[in-house]
Amino acid sequence: MEKKEASVAGAVLEEAQNRNQMIVRTSVIGIIANVLLAGLKAVIGLISNSIAVVLDAVNNLSDALSSVITIVGTKLANKRPDKKHPMGYGRIEYLSAMIVSAIVLYAGITSAVESVKKIIHPEKADYSVISLIIIARAIGVKLLLGRYVKTQGKKAKSSALIASGADATFDAILSASVLASAIIYLTTGVSLEAYVGVIISIIIIKSGIEMMIETLNDILGQRADAEKTKEIKQILSAEPEVRGAYDLILNNYGPNKNYGSVHLELPDTMTVEEVDLLTRKVQAKVYHETGVVLTGIGVYAHNTKDNAAAELRDRVEEIVLSHQWALQMHGFFVDMEKKEMRFDVVLSFGIDAYEGLQTLQDELKKVYPDYRIYIAPDIDVSD
Repeated sequence: MEKKEASVAGAVLEEAQNRNQMIVRTSVIGIIANVLLAGLKAVIGLISNSIAVVLDAVNNLSDALSSVITIVGTKLANKRPDKKHPMGYGRIEYLSAMIVSAIVLYAGITSAVESVKKIIHPEKADYSVISLIIIARAIGVKLLLGRYVKTQGKKAKSSALIASGADATFDAILSASVLASAIIYLTTGVSLEAYVGVIISIIIIKSGIEMMIETLNDILGQRADAEKTKEIKQILSAEPEVRGAYDLILNNYGPNKNYGSVHLELPDTMTVEEVDLLTRKVQAKVYHETGVVLTGIGVYAHNTKDNAAAELRDRVEEIVLSHQWALQMHGFFVDMEKKEMRFDVVLSFGIDAYEGLQTLQDELKKVYPDYRIYIAPDIDVSD
């Protein structure tokens, strides 16, 4: 058993190292490609006096800088946990993503200012055939780079790389619009340079805002992925002794670093030893199949010795779920001799918890005046 656990730990460590190496290697390739593209476009833009090409170069340079920050963030995020930060440094990746989004936003704003200046004070561009060929080649390079980075991002399960890949593909489309405006100018004499620059700037600003919002959501903590929570509950509920899995909460401490807690509803006939064996078994199973570490498993008991208890439960559930804001009832247990019942209710965010509990208490007391009723409110944190 110890050897098996050691091999699992080794495999996890090796997987993390491979992921980091893949992210760094892909980011380095992205840096080299973007720096070369930025240099070529900057030269072409300055020689031809094209604001659109210069802004396209700035966009490539910001992509390269983003990749540098991604590498630094990945390295820092994989520092070993210590006493001060026992859950590790994984969330540093979110902070680095915030810096990247700020850089993108700044680049977009400054680009917009320069483009508007060119609209107010227009200057003629002077393209050569060679410059257009270089821009066309750059579009091809960006398309290939975007496909490569996105593929590597999916393999490494890195949202940062996937986003970078999508961004590179989108940059190729922007470069194509610059090329199109240059061809239009050469064939018709109509200059769309500054206007294309404004469009590029708006798209860059939009991208920066979206990145910032997404990263803020990760830092603040958002609702767990529905597919992931359903998968975990299915794994748990597949055990014969488990009647249901409830109150699943997932806490994220960085990409692919998820810890969770859950309640299992089990028969009231199980011994502590049996519960202990079951919880250890499902913890290992959930980790191996989803990568989520269940740090805590609570237990609800459900009545198995009295048919009257089941009938009472069904009637209580009918009353509780008659309200739209009562999303679920679980963990029901009744002591017929002591005249006590207890259960949890998942309340929607549209009702005040105190108001909802008081309403349920009042209604149930009318039907079961002799019972002491204990209701625990739960938050709608996962599907």
